[in-house]
Amino acid sequence: MLSSMTAFARVETDTPSGGISWEVRSVNHRYLELSFRMPEEFRGLEHSLRDLARKKLDRGKVECLMRVHPPEQSDHSRQIDIPTLEGLSEMEARLLKVMPNATPLSVKELLAWPGVLSGPEVDSAQQQKTATELFKKAIVSLKENRAREGADLYEVINMRLQRMREEVVKVSEILPAVLEGQRQRLKARLDELDIELDPGRVEQEVVLVAQKMDVDEELDRLGAHIGEVQRIIDGSGVAGRRLDFMMQELNREANTLSSKSIAHDTTRSAVELKVLIEQVREQIQNIE
Repeated sequence: MLSSMTAFARVETDTPSGGISWEVRSVNHRYLELSFRMPEEFRGLEHSLRDLARKKLDRGKVECLMRVHPPEQSDHSRQIDIPTLEGLSEMEARLLKVMPNATPLSVKELLAWPGVLSGPEVDSAQQQKTATELFKKAIVSLKENRAREGADLYEVINMRLQRMREEVVKVSEILPAVLEGQRQRLKARLDELDIELDPGRVEQEVVLVAQKMDVDEELDRLGAHIGEVQRIIDGSGVAGRRLDFMMQELNREANTLSSKSIAHDTTRSAVELKVLIEQVREQIQNIE
């Protein structure tokens, strides 16, 4: 099953100490590149979270954003730190002696001072455990979204592979008639010259021209490469790099087919093949 590298996932939960949320988004990248943004008090988790992500993801540029939302607290759940408040009051009194014209702090300003009001004690260990479990869910959700996107890419690629097969079959079917037509045109032009030529020599030249136009090997390789691409997308595991290599091989054979083409129909098929190969190549840039 193909997996896309482009996806997004968001998970959140509430705890007694506040809400926690993870947003994980990924885009295509040659390798796996992880970046984390999280509150400083959770930064110690980053190494273990990276290991968790590496076990689930193989490629992609992945951005992981963690947010912590403080709980809504009633006035009854908040307490005044009297020692801190007394310390502020003493400091203010000393400053007013030095700066008698300074404006004293209001009650509102005092309550807003860091450390004056405190809520329920936060269980840091439990918060970190919750954040880790929630991150696991975010990565699972991301994988599921990648798989859904990969299923859509599979359908697109599969449809174009079928069209490639049709073009290869079309060239195979018309090739004998094209070669025979070229043979007849060559003989007709020689006859117009009204020159006595060795029939054996003429036939030899016809054979040489036919050999230059022969694309049986290219058609065989195109068929084999298309079959290999089908096998890759029907299989499991990381497929992006292998598919990218196969697109190079397919494009090489399509170019050779185009260079050997001497008829409008075969040229058109060669061009169509190159267009289809490029369309698939663009799609597989998003495949893991």
